[in-house]
Amino acid sequence: MTAAILSPLGEHLLNRMLEEPTCPGEACEGKNPGRQGCDEDARTFKPATGNPAVLQLRYSEECQAVWAKIEHGGKRDLVTVEVSGGTKRAAEINYGDDQYTPMVHVGDDEFEVSACAVPKAGGAGTYEYYCIHGTEATAWR
Repeated sequence: MTAAILSPLGEHLLNRMLEEPTCPGEACEGKNPGRQGCDEDARTFKPATGNPAVLQLRYSEECQAVWAKIEHGGKRDLVTVEVSGGTKRAAEINYGDDQYTPMVHVGDDEFEVSACAVPKAGGAGTYEYYCIHGTEATAWR
């Protein structure tokens, strides 16, 4: 039983039972949003047009964190998220065509954040380097 609780799956299930994120605030920095329960209240900003890689920003007000997700990338493409004046995180697609970054702390005040889809150099990607931007006032859904 103890091993199940200490495993990533056990941690995820325990977080779901508690229905509270395990890392509000700065403690979320660099962590997986799903494992921390931050995806429970997360809202999304995803431009409906002109978004070739289907890039999105995710924001959890409760966790005071953001992360980026790419849905239509290729192997070894990158997805990045950066808070203006703060931290930058990146993740590489290792298999499939989607990936999300670790979280970046934004606090509970004003913030500016950018997410970028970066195709693998020399790859056969269907898009060029592409970024979207958001703030606390963005139309998160």
